[in-house]
Amino acid sequence: MKTFQGKTLSWQVVEGTIELMLDHAPCNEIGLAVLAELEQFVGVLPRLREEAHALIISSARTEGFCAGGDLRELFHLSQELPAVERLPGLRDFIERIHAVMNALDEAPFTTIAAVNGLTFGGGFELALTCDLIIADKMARFCFPELRLGLIPGFGGIPRLKRDLGNAVVRDLVLTGRSINATRAQSAGIVSQVTAEGDVLRVARQTAAQLKKFDRGTALAAKQFIKPIPYDELRREIEIFCDLFMRPAVEKGLRKFVESNDALPYLP
Repeated sequence: MKTFQGKTLSWQVVEGTIELMLDHAPCNEIGLAVLAELEQFVGVLPRLREEAHALIISSARTEGFCAGGDLRELFHLSQELPAVERLPGLRDFIERIHAVMNALDEAPFTTIAAVNGLTFGGGFELALTCDLIIADKMARFCFPELRLGLIPGFGGIPRLKRDLGNAVVRDLVLTGRSINATRAQSAGIVSQVTAEGDVLRVARQTAAQLKKFDRGTALAAKQFIKPIPYDELRREIEIFCDLFMRPAVEKGLRKFVESNDALPYLP
């Protein structure tokens, strides 16, 4: 299969580059529907190994790349479960997310996140699975989870620590502030900043450049310079699940869910 058109995303193989495009209103929030189609996608990655040299993940939404996890859905699902089933249900969801993120992180070719607009929470974590992040100059990055009494739960902290100095990691996680594409580039998160609306074209140019290199050598280099922090990722799951079950988090999530703000995740 070289093309897929789902309800929340689509992908196709074009001249050796897989182009995965998120398209789920309002801003590609990752809930059960997005997760299910991402699981379908990572399931075919091994079969694409011989015909693809690169993967680009981008967004069809003008609002941004991805606003993060679908907290409204997660809250409602947890409330519908009997109390004794809430933790197992949450853990199952988070472990499924981690399995997808790990599969993208270890994809057998070079991966590029072409980000625009909001790249918050789980969306930021999705971008961090990629080998390169290319950003529209209007992109903004943020981990707002502490405002709800949580930490990033989709693998963000270990992956950010892998790539950056701890001072930047602590600033992003502990303050919850957002940073623009230029600041993200200077911090080492973003490899290239493009003009507004130009990010996918530049990502495609970069993918075309990658085609010149031997795939086996590129994969060996990737595995050497980008180890996956499995132990820390497992620890993150434990901390996130423990925090999520606390009454203060339930109160914060209820306030978030009941908010009438159009974009309650904005700083």
